[in-house]
Amino acid sequence: MAPPENIAVIGAGSWGTALAKLLGDKGFAVDLWAHRLDHVAALLRDRENATYLPGFPLPATVRPTADLAQAVSGKPVVVMVVPSHVYREVFALLAPHLAPNAAIISATKGVENETLLTMNQVMAEVLASLRPDFTGQLGVLAGPSFAKEVAAGIPTAVTVAAPTIEGARFFQDIFHTERFRVYASTDVIGMELGGALKNIVAIAAGICDGLGYGTNTRAALITRGLAEITRLGVAMGAKPLTFSGLAGMGDLVLTCTGDLSRNRQVGLKLGHGKTLAQILAEMKMVAEGIKTTRSAMALAQKKGVEMPILEQVYAMIYEDKPCGEAVQSLLGRDQKEEIEEV
Repeated sequence: MAPPENIAVIGAGSWGTALAKLLGDKGFAVDLWAHRLDHVAALLRDRENATYLPGFPLPATVRPTADLAQAVSGKPVVVMVVPSHVYREVFALLAPHLAPNAAIISATKGVENETLLTMNQVMAEVLASLRPDFTGQLGVLAGPSFAKEVAAGIPTAVTVAAPTIEGARFFQDIFHTERFRVYASTDVIGMELGGALKNIVAIAAGICDGLGYGTNTRAALITRGLAEITRLGVAMGAKPLTFSGLAGMGDLVLTCTGDLSRNRQVGLKLGHGKTLAQILAEMKMVAEGIKTTRSAMALAQKKGVEMPILEQVYAMIYEDKPCGEAVQSLLGRDQKEEIEEV
């Protein structure tokens, strides 16, 4: 497949803006779609995303727009970076305007609450309904990558996946730069689940930090959290080794330890005694782990997978269980053999 000249990035939050900047700096003509007219006007006026990614000028190759049809029409590559809870709605609106052979890659980390589908599965379902003529490919981008650091050109490594290695290498070539190293994979479901489920563990890590626990606790939580993610992933058809890679352990460590992690910040505030309603009222950006916790609980129950950390995060978020009690519930579980649990 020939390299594209024009790319659409759908979603102008911090991550969408960082990817648009990366692609624009690489020389692609990028249409960056935002859903609010006032946001687009500010992007055009200031040439930076002062709301979600301040301090990083957009290259001249990035063209902000609120016209979804214009953004995707004729584009050989579309990058989807809208929150999971509006993903289906936005994708259904743009699907009629897609080129029949477009390559579409999701950079959104979440699982749809109502259907328990990943973002690639949502796209496949919408395309089957609205665009039976579609012959293009779908993919996913995941891995440890804070938007601010990518925009600043700090060395970063991620992974892209598609059903075929040729498709993955196509996406790999698009995103790879001297400071943004991209690996290729064919484990689409594993990559999506690793990227989505790590946000739940990050909330738990933030809670433990907020309660004043130390690095021993955090290390244990990350390790056992990875075991839970792997169990559910394998039950859903993912490759176990995916979760020891960038989209698994890499993204998990970053999100559980980094101060830029929105999900960890949610946990910190919960650990400090704030309610979820108070936390959400203070946030400008989406913490995907809040909604993904509900989806993951339903998936774990459906697949019969034991996920005690997930269960306690769900209880704290949706059942108002005190954080200290949740920790005691985890520590009071029956003794287990470590490796056999995985």
